[in-house]
Amino acid sequence: QVQLVESGGGLVQAGDSLRLSCAASGRTFSRYAMAWFRQAPGKEREFVAAVSWGGNGIWYADSVKGRFTISRDAIKMTVYLQMNSLKPEDTAVYYCAFGSRIIGANDYANGREYDIWGQGSQVTVSS
Repeated sequence: QVQLVESGGGLVQAGDSLRLSCAASGRTFSRYAMAWFRQAPGKEREFVAAVSWGGNGIWYADSVKGRFTISRDAIKMTVYLQMNSLKPEDTAVYYCAFGSRIIGANDYANGREYDIWGQGSQVTVSS
């Protein structure tokens, strides 16, 4: 069973940057997808970003496009989310997701496509 461990969350001011990390351990996979979702209080979980197994397919939510960058280290089975120009509306619990199945290009934003989820990492952005 793959396990995900997240790190890098914290409290920052608007305009600051943070980098989240999510390391997968356990069984290795030749192909997999990793993604980030977030959930603010009282809101549904929403898609943030995803990267395909080869790192060539990258998807972002419109709300973070141009500010966030997702990257993947295939050897370490680790995904990163570099968050720049953070805004108060970015405040949420961020969840790393791992997909061991092949995910279609139109399905990366669907949380149901992912098999394993991280414990969540709180990101709080003050104004």
